[in-house]
Amino acid sequence: MKHAAVKFDTACIHAGQAPDKLFGGVSVPIFQSSTFAFEDADQGAARFSGKDSGYKYTRIGNPTNAALESCIAELEGGAAGLATATGMSAISTVFMTFLGAGKHIVSTGSVYGPTRTLLENELVRFGVESTFVDTSDVENIQKALKSNTALIYVETPANPTLSITDIAAAAKIAKEAGALLVVDNTFCSPLLQKPIELGADIVLHSMTKFINGHSDVVAGMLVTSTLELRSKMHKVLCQMGGTIDPHQAWLVLRGVKTLALRVKAAQASSILLAEELEKHPKIEWVKYPGLKSHPQYELAKRQMSGPGAMISFELKGGVKAGKTVMDAVRISTLAVSLGGIESLIQHPASMTHASMGPKARAEAGISDGLVRFSVGCEDYEDIKADLWQALDKI
Repeated sequence: MKHAAVKFDTACIHAGQAPDKLFGGVSVPIFQSSTFAFEDADQGAARFSGKDSGYKYTRIGNPTNAALESCIAELEGGAAGLATATGMSAISTVFMTFLGAGKHIVSTGSVYGPTRTLLENELVRFGVESTFVDTSDVENIQKALKSNTALIYVETPANPTLSITDIAAAAKIAKEAGALLVVDNTFCSPLLQKPIELGADIVLHSMTKFINGHSDVVAGMLVTSTLELRSKMHKVLCQMGGTIDPHQAWLVLRGVKTLALRVKAAQASSILLAEELEKHPKIEWVKYPGLKSHPQYELAKRQMSGPGAMISFELKGGVKAGKTVMDAVRISTLAVSLGGIESLIQHPASMTHASMGPKARAEAGISDGLVRFSVGCEDYEDIKADLWQALDKI
């Protein structure tokens, strides 16, 4: 089944997941084996030489993992997928494959904290140069380019500011510069945004979030526009050892079946909640792609098929007010991560983005009073009532 042959909701259930040929099991089997037997020495040699595509060792490839890779690649409209143990493993694999001494990367300034920290604190030790800009203005990308720029790394919508970057425009800039465009599509999932169709070379996900959707797995995924890009990253992933576990992959396969149902339900509540929050007297501002007040509202309508389920807002009263609200919620859970079936609330400056430091956060537009809210699938009236009673305590 190809991704264009059926509607997205159908592809979530069936892509890459044919019934088991041995016993007819409808669910993809968990091949919980570290190694795979060969019929004879010649077959073993052929598999290691690449003449036989069969499996040999799970760090290198596994049937359950392959089913997940095929599934997400189809949903993204890419050529191939590469599953990893965590979202950061996916990000690390991209950087270790295409960056090195003397190479330069231009990145969205407001990215997931550890992504920026990896570049600024770790890869800089090996001679990698990084420039962080507000990519919602693509002119900033153009101005930041150097002769040694190898990657343009975009997170859109960005975490946690929800600023949006024009992917097609960034792809054009990358192509003219001879660089690769990498898009972190975690906040949208392939339901709401298809970066490869807009010109991206590599799309990555923390599948921990919306794709799995149940706050019980950590996993990552890379989807490439060509088989060659996948092959390059696969070699590095195998050497670095960031391979996903088969049981973990199976859990994500189970989660992705309800991706469309979950995201649509959470998004419907998010639209209503963002509109109400914007009118609340104790809210300074709200950032949500579905609001006309969002700076890139028109771009969001053009580039995304829906505004998603992530809301950022600033409370009047700053950090103290934010702490009051987060300590007072009873249905929403005070926890990091996002995209789970349950609503999650957190404070980026002291939690997910604390490692960036105050100067970098300020430059990226991550204020000390910003609250990030991942809307779940609870009843909308319950989500609102819980948040409103917490706001009343300020």
